[in-house]
Amino acid sequence: MTALLHHTLYDGRRVAFRYTHGRGPCLVFLPGYMSDMSGSKASALFAEAELAGRACLLFDYSGCGQSDGDFADGMLSGWRDEVLALVASYVAGPVLLVGSSMGGWLMLLVAEHLKHRLAGLIGIAPAPDFTRWGYSDEQRAALAAGETIFEPNPYGPEPTPTHAKFFADAECHLRLDSPIDLACRVRLIHGKADADVPSDISLRLKAALRSGDVQVTLVEDGDHRLSRDSDIALLKAIVAEFYG
Repeated sequence: MTALLHHTLYDGRRVAFRYTHGRGPCLVFLPGYMSDMSGSKASALFAEAELAGRACLLFDYSGCGQSDGDFADGMLSGWRDEVLALVASYVAGPVLLVGSSMGGWLMLLVAEHLKHRLAGLIGIAPAPDFTRWGYSDEQRAALAAGETIFEPNPYGPEPTPTHAKFFADAECHLRLDSPIDLACRVRLIHGKADADVPSDISLRLKAALRSGDVQVTLVEDGDHRLSRDSDIALLKAIVAEFYG
């Protein structure tokens, strides 16, 4: 894999990224909540891009992975702006956005600013609006009151925090209850055994998108991570559709 690079933002923070040159569109991978570019799906797509001579950009949100910052300060607005800064600085031509879980929400926010450059969107268990449907009324009230909430983490020993700052910002970016003005090609992949993001969220997203070319692939026994060899093979095949 290519060397780790850093992009310095306007406030001096450095965002870690990897970029491989190649033919377009440039695949830009958006990780999930508290995830980073070292994940299996991101790594597999980057390796595939290198092998096939395609452009690909991976990065860590500020406060995550090898980027500067404190995760407690992370917000969808800020992470969206980081993606846009990296694309503006390093990517020429069309962009193929691939968003995993929360990255599937962020994908929509980024896409709204890159409409003229979009080759398409690929959502992997996309989780738009998860602060609305993913928390109980009690949790939402605590977050609205400025508290941090913690939930069990099935992927590690430490509980998963949600900070009030993230929640307040996310409430400004809800998308599922109104039409989403994106008309590009969209492919959504979702496991029917997903215990974190119900598969009907992908169906709601399909209904909200203005695009007439949206396909949802439901993986019968797929979990939230969709990281098995068969899942990654499916993801690679869907990505390949955009390079035919």
